[in-house]
Amino acid sequence: MRIETPRPMLVSGANESVMLNWSDNFNPKWQGRFDAAQVFVDNEVLKLNARYIPFQTGFLNRSGILGTDVGSGRIVYNAPYARHMYYGKVMRDDSGKAFYGGAPKHVTDEEINYHGAPQRGALWFERMKENHKEQILRGASKLMK
Repeated sequence: MRIETPRPMLVSGANESVMLNWSDNFNPKWQGRFDAAQVFVDNEVLKLNARYIPFQTGFLNRSGILGTDVGSGRIVYNAPYARHMYYGKVMRDDSGKAFYGGAPKHVTDEEINYHGAPQRGALWFERMKENHKEQILRGASKLMK
């Protein structure tokens, strides 16, 4: 995220007005801190998510490391099956086969049985955030001071 120094602004009240001018060093001072904090948050999310991501071969977790531009604020798991693993529903083709083969798949109402459950499973980011949000915020806050 790029920080833009706000433009000067005139604020008027009933009997007064004041011109707000931002310091010229606002952007240089804060941009580096925001960038460092974003890199920290992205790395922490990837590291902490690894404990919650379903694990069979490890490719799903590696797809997050490979698919993420650390510092962008956007974590991307780009394995072809990442989306349905995240939401936890079995996908089957028209003949009832799950996961394998080239036939188009359809989402079912069946829950996926995950390797490493109950910690590993669906909605891994939401569950990780519930347990580690304060830890991540404390670390980012330290970088902002």
